[in-house]
Amino acid sequence: MSGCCTPEGSCHTDAQAKTRYKVDGVGSAHCQGVVAKAVGALDDVITVEVEIGTGLVTVTTATAPDEAFDALIAQTVDEAGYDFAGRVDA
Repeated sequence: MSGCCTPEGSCHTDAQAKTRYKVDGVGSAHCQGVVAKAVGALDDVITVEVEIGTGLVTVTTATAPDEAFDALIAQTVDEAGYDFAGRVDA
C-alpha cells in the first residue's frame, strides 16, 4: 500500500486543480458549447464548465495550470471567436 492510498483502499495518484477564467461574449447555449468544446479538447483538461451570461469558465486539470497553460487557454478562446479576459480568483 503506497502513501497515496486511503485506509479504505482507494488510490488517487494525481490531484485535480480547478481554475476559473473569464470569457467575454458567452451569451447563449451555442456560445457555451463552442467554448466548452474548444477548451475541452486541450490536453490535460479533464472537465470544462461554461456559464452563460457571466462567461465564467471553470477548467479542471490534472495538475495546477501555469502561465503557459493560461496562454494556451487564451489562444484557444480567441481562435474560437471569443474574448479571453483572464484568470479569475476563486
